[in-house]
Amino acid sequence: MRRSNHDTSMTPAQLERGSGIRTLKKVAPYLWPEDHPWVKRRVILALSMLLLAKLIAVATPVFYKGAVDALAGEGVPPVALGAIGLTVAYGVARMMTVGFQQLRDAIFAPVGQRALRQLALETFRHIHRLSMRYHISRKTGGLSRIIERGVKGVDFLLRFLIFSIGPLVIELGLVAIVLAVLFDLWYLAIVAGTIVLYVWFTFAVTEWRVKLRREMNTQDTDANQKAIDSLLNFETVKYFGAEEREAGRYDAAMKGYEAAALKTSYSLAFLNFGQSFLITCGLIGVMVLAAIGVQAGALTVGDFVMVNAYMIQITVPLNFLGTVYREIRQSLVDMGEMFDLLEQPAEVTDRPDATPLTVSGGQIELQDVRFGYEPEREILKGVDLTVPAGQTVAIVGATGSGKSTIGRLLFRFYDVTAGKLCIDGQDIRDVTQTSLHAAIGVVPQDTVLFNDTIRYNIAYGRDGATQDQIEAAARAAQIHDFILSLPEGYDTMVGERGLKLSGGEKQRVGIARTLLKDPPILLLDEATSALDTDTETEIKEALARAGEGRTVITIAHRLSTIAEADRIVVLEKGEVVESGTHADLLARAGRYAHLWARQQSDEEAA
Repeated sequence: MRRSNHDTSMTPAQLERGSGIRTLKKVAPYLWPEDHPWVKRRVILALSMLLLAKLIAVATPVFYKGAVDALAGEGVPPVALGAIGLTVAYGVARMMTVGFQQLRDAIFAPVGQRALRQLALETFRHIHRLSMRYHISRKTGGLSRIIERGVKGVDFLLRFLIFSIGPLVIELGLVAIVLAVLFDLWYLAIVAGTIVLYVWFTFAVTEWRVKLRREMNTQDTDANQKAIDSLLNFETVKYFGAEEREAGRYDAAMKGYEAAALKTSYSLAFLNFGQSFLITCGLIGVMVLAAIGVQAGALTVGDFVMVNAYMIQITVPLNFLGTVYREIRQSLVDMGEMFDLLEQPAEVTDRPDATPLTVSGGQIELQDVRFGYEPEREILKGVDLTVPAGQTVAIVGATGSGKSTIGRLLFRFYDVTAGKLCIDGQDIRDVTQTSLHAAIGVVPQDTVLFNDTIRYNIAYGRDGATQDQIEAAARAAQIHDFILSLPEGYDTMVGERGLKLSGGEKQRVGIARTLLKDPPILLLDEATSALDTDTETEIKEALARAGEGRTVITIAHRLSTIAEADRIVVLEKGEVVESGTHADLLARAGRYAHLWARQQSDEEAA
């Protein structure tokens, strides 16, 4: 069983290593998929190019040594090419090294891009599968940042873990063998000691820097979230003259980011100096040994140059090791957050034997339904309610009575904690969510539109809808003439969340979108409560047309909008306290009559 990230028996370092190992295990299938042999072939070919590049790179200084010795008249050239021929061979070897490296990158690129696309798509789909409870408790800006950093982390990991750390290990091993064979073990000892000290120092300091980087990420996410939250609430900020207040909040978050970023910069300077010091000491040690050998006549000038070339050859990737290791560690952290997101279980899921919903009439039944958003606070307390097929039933009640909760349960944003909710005798927990959602059209209180054209927003109701179908839905929603009066007609952009349209216009677009969907069941969740009286009257007509031939549940706060409903149900603290027609309920002089009288007097006073 996998340990929980909250297992207190593990140290933070153990948790980090466990998270890194988990992340690598999760990425591996994307690089070596069982059902895509072409991916495996490309990975093998790319690794072959990598090995060839490193073998040639290690042989290159030998040609350099031969050219120097030939020019100095010392030693025996490795091949009978002469000084010019060896110089050309040296240049060709360098070009081949670069060529095979570039060929390796080109061969592997489709593999990496495929992995990125699949991971991004899987994450995106998973986010949409997560429950309403999860989404309302998360900050959208922070969530998008986690995905963005996670996908970038995968890209970095694929490129540098495979093509930087792996090649570096191969090159260091080959250079160590060459130094031991062509010279003596002292060279190997100095190089090995330098590398060990260098790697230890780099990893130790980088571990410290990863913590600083994580703090910087936290501050970055916080600042980004505050910026997005403020921009999404642009109108509210303006209403309260809070521009400077928002700027202060943002600046405070950026101040935390600035402090964390400065710590990161200072630690980078320390890391770079320490790495340079260790590498320079190793280089000096090896070059001194080579110089002594040349003075003693045991080595040639070409040998001295070759030793220097090998040290420079391993110095360049070693200098990069700190950055690569830090980025890999950070990538593992970022990817770990993304995989944590992927492992977040969906609260509402289809049962293995779920079948498509079959709507014969559209009768809705709530049988002793109980539900609470939190276990200790029950919202619905044994609600029994039947909405006959083809009828309109209105649910009214004070704020917090649970009327909107019934709509969320019907659409299965949440599952009931007790009782049953059925459509035509089928428990909605036994049917697929796709078929359930297809059978229900929702017009919410605040219709949120995509920042696209009116055509796109109406067409969202049915994938592949034709222009004629879109216009027919717009006519039914009584917005077609208004759209044609706009300079760009159906191609008019509605702005962020539809802010370029009035409330009534947005509602009509939402109604048109739902009509285009053509569902047998319609849920109107306080669809007119945010509108003025004149607009409300117009929208009521559009909604009445929308409800023709359908089972309609109207969740209402304004009672004047539901007086003509076939049946009105009054909720009070999660329980049905009254039920009947508008006239019946007024005659009873109960809770509904009291609410009606109060609203009528409020309207007269206004």
